[in-house]
Amino acid sequence: MELTVTRDVFRLAQVFTISRGSRTEAQVLTVRISQNGVTGWGECVPYARYDETLDSVTAEIEGLPAEFDREALYDLLPAGAARNAVDSALWDLEAKQAGVRAWDLAGLDVPGPEVTAYTLSLDKPEKMRAQAAKHAHRPLLKIKLGTPDDMPRLEAVRAGAPKSKIIVDANEGWSADIYADLAPHLVRLGVALVEQPLPAAEDDALLGMERPVPVCADESCHDRASLPGLKGKYDVVNIKLDKTGGLTEALALRQAARAEGYAIMVGCMIGSSLAMAPAVLVAQGAMVTDLDGPLLLAEDREEPLTFDEAGVHPPSAALWG
Repeated sequence: MELTVTRDVFRLAQVFTISRGSRTEAQVLTVRISQNGVTGWGECVPYARYDETLDSVTAEIEGLPAEFDREALYDLLPAGAARNAVDSALWDLEAKQAGVRAWDLAGLDVPGPEVTAYTLSLDKPEKMRAQAAKHAHRPLLKIKLGTPDDMPRLEAVRAGAPKSKIIVDANEGWSADIYADLAPHLVRLGVALVEQPLPAAEDDALLGMERPVPVCADESCHDRASLPGLKGKYDVVNIKLDKTGGLTEALALRQAARAEGYAIMVGCMIGSSLAMAPAVLVAQGAMVTDLDGPLLLAEDREEPLTFDEAGVHPPSAALWG
């Protein structure tokens, strides 16, 4: 088995800003695993919030032994970006070797398109209103917030897209007091979901707090080991393959979370269609699908995912799986 890891850069269509900073490009790692003339591939996005860098994740991947399988991978790498890229590449490799689609290997139904959120980057209220108006035809908009001065932004987006369903992502940017003050206004403006309102290390403040809008755990939820710490705080979990460490754990987390009564959101980092492809399988039947990474890019893989009025479609065999 031959494994290679390379760095790829995709330009963004415009500057993308969240409460932790801005970016103009997506820097990703692409893993290829070849065996007996067949090659599978996967992509990950190292994330500084989790102390990951391109160098550190590359070192994790290059430190793997010469031979392993998906089961062994669990003991070789922790949940995170490195394991995601390798796990995704192994699924692709196995599907190609077996001559079937990845969802067949996983015992899943044939996937269909899922309506995806489109993310509006954090900006001044008037610019966010213009962004919202430009994308008001989309059924689901996600707003990046996370500052003490978010009410004007929220009002502006609702004015720009009066008919779109709205979800809000604070990216850990609010305090408990700010969230409590904003909560009634989220209801008034028809917000359907709020993601990670408080820092993960401070989310005990959600215990006993009224949740008039469903609250989703993002930074507080990585894999199945996260679930005990979410009880009484959250209604929804955001499953991202770069957090779970790949499709294998993402599917297991989805099953375990549903069994404990959580609704499912499937999200992404900003990456190419290759990164989103396995996540489309996890997103089937989710409360919220947020796989808009490729829509934020100025360039993509050669066989990109299809996005249309029905949503994001499953990957072609030429792309992945």
